[in-house]
Amino acid sequence: MTSRKKDSGSSRRERRAFTEEFKQEAVRLMHERQARGGTLTQIGRELDVRPDQLREWARRLSDQTGGLKAVGIVETPEQELRRLRRENARLQEEREFAKKVAVYFAKESR
Repeated sequence: MTSRKKDSGSSRRERRAFTEEFKQEAVRLMHERQARGGTLTQIGRELDVRPDQLREWARRLSDQTGGLKAVGIVETPEQELRRLRRENARLQEEREFAKKVAVYFAKESR
């Protein structure tokens, strides 16, 4: 029989506190890097912050300030075009899916 050594909790991270300035700068950097194609995971690693935490800070800051422009992020026309094309593609996929669902349920109700 082998004995197991209990984990004394040394693998857990100590809870860290971040200043509002750090959070705002992290969100600004996140939006800037995402506009250039960076992923949230990559940005989180660079800042040593979990991606879901960055997402939450961005949501809160957006709610407080009313959007990206108040944070100092302004899209270039190329960035806006890419964003709108991605959004358009997503909406087209959703529309096609809704059509398929409607056809499925129409067949089921007969």
